[in-house]
Amino acid sequence: MEFRLNRRQLVGGLAAAAALAPLASRAAEVLRFSAIPDEDATKLMGRFTKVAEYLSDKLGVPVEFVPVKSYPAAVVAFRNDQIQLAWFGGLSGVQARLALPGSVAIAQGEEDARFVSYFIANKATGLTEGPDFPMAAKGRSFTFGAKTSTSGRLMPEYEIRRNTGVAPEEFFSRVGFSGDHTKTVELVQSGAYEIGAVNFTAYDDMVAKGQVDPAEVPVIWRTPAYPDYNFTLRGDADEKFGAGFTERLTTAILGMDDPEILGAFPRSRFIAASNADYQPIEEVARQLDLLD
Repeated sequence: MEFRLNRRQLVGGLAAAAALAPLASRAAEVLRFSAIPDEDATKLMGRFTKVAEYLSDKLGVPVEFVPVKSYPAAVVAFRNDQIQLAWFGGLSGVQARLALPGSVAIAQGEEDARFVSYFIANKATGLTEGPDFPMAAKGRSFTFGAKTSTSGRLMPEYEIRRNTGVAPEEFFSRVGFSGDHTKTVELVQSGAYEIGAVNFTAYDDMVAKGQVDPAEVPVIWRTPAYPDYNFTLRGDADEKFGAGFTERLTTAILGMDDPEILGAFPRSRFIAASNADYQPIEEVARQLDLLD
């Protein structure tokens, strides 16, 4: 049997195919997201794979978690469209949005609106917690977390300078960078460094899981509150994934209520965020010359 298409049928078929082509292309798009490596990479992979599955189910598009090796690598991957969504810290989020204008902070953990860093110490130092900056820490060894960590470096360094009037290298006998919050706690616990600055949620989570004894590694000071972690999305997301995608993604994130998924961050819930929320972080980063 032979089939022939008349001109009208052919034109109509081509028009339909053209209309469907963008949809087919969009359906094949994968939303790739990452997170700053503020803890051990293996732990992050297990934690955020579940988040990817949740988002994929809610959005109806494939979602893939892409691990990165460093905070700067997360920013570069975002700028180069290797990832479209990222769980950034306050500073890395600012860096990413400056590198790619039009990108937006869409959500933060409820805790992130008023985040704090802990200064922790090895019990052998004899330092105990007080309301004021621990001036008795002068001359001790000290470790930050990652060099571009908001809670592990930016805000702790800002507070050290503000309270002592000198750079950390002048106040402490030795200053290092552990690379992530878990390692900071481990280094202080082992005595490799006497004092360290750590993300409060990371420390509290380790205490809750029995990974650190607060009697052996006590908190000696808490910084004033500041804005921190956030989900930042590329500005071209709606173009790539379809009109309204940014809104649908934001709704999905704000709707996370599974304790296991929230525990991946860990956060109690998510609330809406905007670029303006992180202006204080940008201002401090410029003061410390941490932005290009």
